[in-house]
Amino acid sequence: MINILQAARWLLLAVAIAGIHAAQAEVTRVEIASRTDVLSGMSFGDAGPYEKIVGRVYFAVDPMHPANRRIVDIDKAPRDASGRVAFSADLYALMPKDATRRNGVALLDVVNRGRKNMLVHFNRAPPRADPTTEAEFGDGFLMRRGFTLVWVGWQFDIPSRDGLMGLEAPPIIEDGRPITGQVTTSFVPNAPDQTYPLNNLARYADTTRYPPINPSGVANTLSVRDGFLGTPHLISPDQWQLRLADDKGTVAEAIALVLKGGYEPGHVYELSYEAKGAVVSGVGLAALRDFASALKHGPQGPLSQVRYLYAFGPSQDGRLLRQFLYEGFNADEHGERVFDGIMAHIAGAGRGGDFNARFARPNGLGFFEATLFPYLDLAQRDPVTGRTDGLLANLSADQQPKIFYTNSSTEYWGGGRAAALTHTTIDGQDDARVPDNVRIYLFAGTQHVPGGFLPSQGPGQQQANPNEYSWAQRALLLALDRWARDGIAPPASRHPRLSDETLIPQQKLDFPALPGVRSPRTIPGPYRADLVGLPAQHPLPFMVPNVDRDGNEVAGIRLPDQAVPIATYTGWNFRSPTIGLPDQLQPLTGSYIPFAVTRAAREQTGDPRPSLEERYGDRTTYLARISDAASKLVAEGYLLEDDRAAVVGRAMGRWDSATQGTPLAGR
Repeated sequence: MINILQAARWLLLAVAIAGIHAAQAEVTRVEIASRTDVLSGMSFGDAGPYEKIVGRVYFAVDPMHPANRRIVDIDKAPRDASGRVAFSADLYALMPKDATRRNGVALLDVVNRGRKNMLVHFNRAPPRADPTTEAEFGDGFLMRRGFTLVWVGWQFDIPSRDGLMGLEAPPIIEDGRPITGQVTTSFVPNAPDQTYPLNNLARYADTTRYPPINPSGVANTLSVRDGFLGTPHLISPDQWQLRLADDKGTVAEAIALVLKGGYEPGHVYELSYEAKGAVVSGVGLAALRDFASALKHGPQGPLSQVRYLYAFGPSQDGRLLRQFLYEGFNADEHGERVFDGIMAHIAGAGRGGDFNARFARPNGLGFFEATLFPYLDLAQRDPVTGRTDGLLANLSADQQPKIFYTNSSTEYWGGGRAAALTHTTIDGQDDARVPDNVRIYLFAGTQHVPGGFLPSQGPGQQQANPNEYSWAQRALLLALDRWARDGIAPPASRHPRLSDETLIPQQKLDFPALPGVRSPRTIPGPYRADLVGLPAQHPLPFMVPNVDRDGNEVAGIRLPDQAVPIATYTGWNFRSPTIGLPDQLQPLTGSYIPFAVTRAAREQTGDPRPSLEERYGDRTTYLARISDAASKLVAEGYLLEDDRAAVVGRAMGRWDSATQGTPLAGR
């Protein structure tokens, strides 16, 4: 714990924060567990040394305030003596010790299932809950520029262990007692084991927060289907058992599902059971809103000097940010704008009905379940319900931030995320107008989260796609900063379009026939997850980026690895036969399908794509073309000059690994 002097200092901060908007104090206090120098006071360029603050933030909101009524079941939460609903969240921050060296901008990282993202994406650091070594801070990109970095928990079902960050949400009480209800979760086993744990964050099937009322109750069901869109078939109750880690019926450390004879790998199982323990999950959105508002509008203190505030969130967190915008949370209780900029990354057109709902399960993968109307920022008409709505409809022009939507190819192809619907009409017939405060970027030929530096074989039929997009993310972050602070327009949107046929219906895609590669035309398309009925009853247009003769996408930000390729880079992959159902999509995974090195090797396998030897001739020619591609991106604003040499160097490393000294005859 901190010493007496530090404690006194932070008590003053807590009192000051409690005075923010005194009539409606959303942040009531901050408790600090530690305040330490980063890397023993090592200097990060002009920003100087950084310090780390770890603690907890306490909130209290008026459930009757119009800005809070959209929180599901907030009216059923216990209230304190002042009639407010209280909750708290974990806090973590990194900032220059010298306030005069801060650049005036705070970046709030929306944690992903309790895990920090920001240093991984922008500092190119390894994922760590609490970085302590120089290597764990990556190359210091964010720190050298003087950003204040903050994290606050928003998800209620994160276990308090291993440095994960979560939120303590209030229970839902009805008629003086906790409510009960039906909980449904789905999962896909990769092995024929008889026992499947349902509390594994890595498997996106965490139901520990909701213990069953009766593990063998008649309301509990288990079904199985072939693929995510297959027809479900009930499994007889005598064939399976819901098992707790203890025998007392209390919240268990583990909930497991035991199936006689074992699971069929690759099949989708869906468990539904009567549960207890529901909480007001939507206060997580209020925690992000109110802590961010306190940073911007609060009094002087160690976390002050923040004039601009940006939020970054990938995948689950990108969907959360789209939900955050849609539900109007970018305006605080006083109608003031919260975030000045938002980077919602790899979310596609998805949002999340499980972020603000009774018996919410925010850990879910959102696979084929996140396509909720509306999809566009501007108002669009729903042809099914006749309703007109837009993602930014609940925010005034002054409350709207500058927004970057960035996606990999996977969000156009896999899991029903339907990224094309963020910039096309709902019928898939026309390009839609994108508002002036929004930019949309596709990182062409990439997967949801890039694979390692060198391609590796994972659970997919093809090697995972290693095409790295973090270089472009760094350039775009600085562009967003200039846009929000100085009004300097960022690089133009880069995404495929119907007007020039760089975006086309999936079934019109002319993907080359490659040896050992399954056609992507067999991948199922998205459907309306917000309408009742079978998926086939409510399909959505399946629009995908067009490709060249190699199968590489022709639109978007084409980073050098993809613009001057040594392989075909896709946003889709199929399950390996070793884990069952090889005709099904491998979630969130792309493919790296290498070119043959020589013409002779290509002809031997029947590969229609020219070999490295035929298209480049030698290493020197390849280096020149990679360098030209990188320089072009720098000129266009999609790559930083400081990163150009590293991008070229990594591409050459992959070339050397692919060719392994093979003599090339030239073109």
